[in-house]
Amino acid sequence: MNRTFVFGDIHGGLKALVQLMDRIAISENERLIFLGDYVDGWSESAQVIDFLMDLSKKYECIFIKGNHDAWCQEWLMNDVVNDIWFLHGGKSTIESYQNVDLSEKQQHQEFFNQMKDYFVDENNNLFIHAGFSSMHGPEKEHYQTNFSWDRTLWEMALTMDKRIKKDSLLYPKRLLLFNEIYIGHTPTLHYDVEIPMQGCNVWNIDTGAGFYGKLSCIDIESKEFWQSDVVQTLYPNEKGRNK
Repeated sequence: MNRTFVFGDIHGGLKALVQLMDRIAISENERLIFLGDYVDGWSESAQVIDFLMDLSKKYECIFIKGNHDAWCQEWLMNDVVNDIWFLHGGKSTIESYQNVDLSEKQQHQEFFNQMKDYFVDENNNLFIHAGFSSMHGPEKEHYQTNFSWDRTLWEMALTMDKRIKKDSLLYPKRLLLFNEIYIGHTPTLHYDVEIPMQGCNVWNIDTGAGFYGKLSCIDIESKEFWQSDVVQTLYPNEKGRNK
């Protein structure tokens, strides 16, 4: 059976991504799902995009769009710097594009344009950067920004975990819509956890690679996971998003 690997937020840490890929034995027929936030943080955001574009030529890859990716996409399209983005990693991303020519920037823009807001696989597993608020599912979401910004889904899953049985009328309807849900966006470091976390049927794979954590990947069938070194040790002269 072909495996599906899910990757957490990369935030410009190409060295961590390369290291992590080297630690996983991936065959050419297996699926790689990336949960977004490829840019903003460490110094190699543009290079991460190049790496992912090349990777998609060798494997079945699905790229979910994160909030940082939407900011970068807007900049590539309009050459307008969002002030909030600039302060939250955008500066390092802009610097990573200094030696990238217009043609390559346009290829990157098209790559961002093709990213998915979310993906549902053949086993009814949902892959989304942050979450959704509609009890009818992401396809009924009124505010599409929730796909890359929502934290209520994860907070609810943590709160309800092991407290209410799945067959209870009190069990959150959002969590019943899918077999499992895989997210990034909220670093597990916020809970003093350095590895992927589970709350009910929601798995959080963002282990803080953009800050002082590691980049993580999980096999959704076996739940075996792999991690890079602490990303900051791979960029000893940088601060990433640790500001």
